[in-house]
Formats: sequence, structure tokens, C-alpha cells
Amino acid sequence: MTSEEQDDAATVRDLEDQRYRAVVTGDLDAFARLAHPELAYTHSDGTLDGLESYLSKCRDGYYVYHSVEHPIGRITVVGDTAVVIGEMNAVITAGGTRKTLANRTLAVWVRTAAGWRFLAFQPTVDAGSRQSPTT
Repeated sequence: MTSEEQDDAATVRDLEDQRYRAVVTGDLDAFARLAHPELAYTHSDGTLDGLESYLSKCRDGYYVYHSVEHPIGRITVVGDTAVVIGEMNAVITAGGTRKTLANRTLAVWVRTAAGWRFLAFQPTVDAGSRQSPTT
């Protein structure tokens, strides 16, 4: 990786921290500033949201993030695209049901004139963990 790619990867790592912090603290304006207008946010149950529908569900309390840990395994930067491979281990409420999530994740960031923006997210249940509603 070139030094420029290393700098970009460090920037994207920081932005990942910011986006997760934004949903846990409920700072949806901060999340919106990080997101690309064409965001494709897939949830671990397979549903897909765009930016506005995701924000609406969070504002309405459909999704509530109680805690999130998001270790990053790898960030690959190719041109103006960064792919983040990692995990999302979280306690959330979705549609009124409290859940514990253990997901492998893929996040995509793109460089725009306004800076790096969060474009896509795809979680997959970690086969080595148990993901289920909590009581």
C-alpha cells in the first residue's frame, strides 16, 4: 500500500469510528453528514434501506443501538473507493425486539468532492457466533 493509500485507510478507519459512534449516541445528523446520498444499508435480516429510510427508522426508534464494537480486519483502498472488512458486535433494538448481533461486515466508502462518504454496508451473521434476540 502506498503512503497515500495508508493515509486514506487511516482516514476511513476514523470515519468508521465516527459513524458507529453517531448511531450509538443518536447523533443522526453526524451520521447523515458521513453518508453518501445513494447509501445502500443492508441489515442483518436482509432488509435494505436508503439513507432517508434508514435515518427515519432510527429517528422513529425502530432501530436503537445500545452498544457496538466494530473491530476492523482490513481496509483496502483502490482509487477513490475504500472497502472495510470487519465485524459489528452489537446490542440493538429492532422493531421493538432487543437483539445481540455478531456480524462480519463489509462497508464501502467513496471519495467525493466533499470528502469520503459512506456508500454501502453489508453484514453477514458470523457463523462462529450465535446471533439471537435477547430477553
